[in-house]
Amino acid sequence: LYKLMHTYHRRVPKSERYTLWQNCEATALSLFKTLVETGPTIGEERLRALWRLNNQLELLKILVRLAEDTRCIDSEQYLALQTLLKEIGRMVGGWIKSVPP
Repeated sequence: LYKLMHTYHRRVPKSERYTLWQNCEATALSLFKTLVETGPTIGEERLRALWRLNNQLELLKILVRLAEDTRCIDSEQYLALQTLLKEIGRMVGGWIKSVPP
């Protein structure tokens, strides 16, 4: 996801590159960091980390949608990112369900 976002960086209008788009990229990196930190956790701590991950993912979805609405990225780029975000969302949802109560 981040690699794809990074390829769009130069195509983003300069006026948005260091505001909205920079926030999108930072949120994607934060999402990746949280994912790595979640790996070694167990039990209730893992569940909390997964919910944090899910919240960051929802924020990133909103930011990407805003980027498309403001013509920061085009519809084709938006669709490619949304496809990846949906897939990640399904994975996170499955991981949340797999944590024993």
